[in-house]
Amino acid sequence: MKTYIISPDDSGQRLDRFLEKVAPLLPVSFAQRYIRLKRCKVNGKPADRGCRLLTGDTLELYINDEFFFRPNEDNAYLAISNPQPDILFEDANILLALKPPGQLSHPDGKEYVNTLITHIRAYLYAKSEWNPADSATFRPALCNRIDRNTGGIVIAAKNAAALRVIEEKIRNREIEKYYLAAINGTITPPSGRLEGFLFKDARLNRVYVNDKSSAGSKSAVTEYKTLTARGGRSLVECRLLTGRTHQIRVQFAAAGHPLIGDGKYGKADGSGHQALYSYAAEFAFGSPAGALDYLRGRRFEVPRDKIGFMRELGFDKA
Repeated sequence: MKTYIISPDDSGQRLDRFLEKVAPLLPVSFAQRYIRLKRCKVNGKPADRGCRLLTGDTLELYINDEFFFRPNEDNAYLAISNPQPDILFEDANILLALKPPGQLSHPDGKEYVNTLITHIRAYLYAKSEWNPADSATFRPALCNRIDRNTGGIVIAAKNAAALRVIEEKIRNREIEKYYLAAINGTITPPSGRLEGFLFKDARLNRVYVNDKSSAGSKSAVTEYKTLTARGGRSLVECRLLTGRTHQIRVQFAAAGHPLIGDGKYGKADGSGHQALYSYAAEFAFGSPAGALDYLRGRRFEVPRDKIGFMRELGFDKA
């Protein structure tokens, strides 16, 4: 049980709003249930969710202790009562989740709950495939990440052996990642390579591209192929040969064809995110993959009608 004496600063708040602050890991559905079960008492009497707390009130909460922890990367999964990540593929070792634009891949020090990895951990915890009490060192982990405002396939490992294999294959470029992007204009030639050296300004979270290498810069290579062009816009497929921050976005902008909706390197259009989606992953293993060798040669692809910007721009029928 937790007991609070309501201070002048907290006076006037509704009970349910107060619960959101003092028990940040308590899902709304759980809070409503605790209130219905009369486990929230004001001055010794059961209170409803709309009860206004007044200075000097004694609030008793008969709620499990774990909900009162501040969210962090270790416990945030407890705040998700009904996790439903969008899963493209799953087996005993890995899962391929579709991250929606706007969601973080990992916690950023401010947001812990609404991240892809938190939802995946909550999902695996809910179906008893993972429990942190069973392992002191391993937690389900993302093997790759994509920008917050880019959607698409992210590979997650469900055990340590799978994580080691996938990370090795990514380093050795034995997992091919393909993106769809809508760009302004028509790029010439219609198929080719974008090459350069990218430098990231961490303070501004902005990347710059140059023709020559400089201190702190990294080489970046993107293969592209125009799939269709109309109305001053083109749909291109991109294959990453390197995986640098903002790589596709900054390289197309430098080529004079910024992505639709990219407010950082082009022009925002009100959608809040750039027209870019990681739509396919291919396990192009060229060397033994141990316990994951059964994935060799397999390709997973997101249907075009599931990709938001494709529908919005009419490219889902292209």
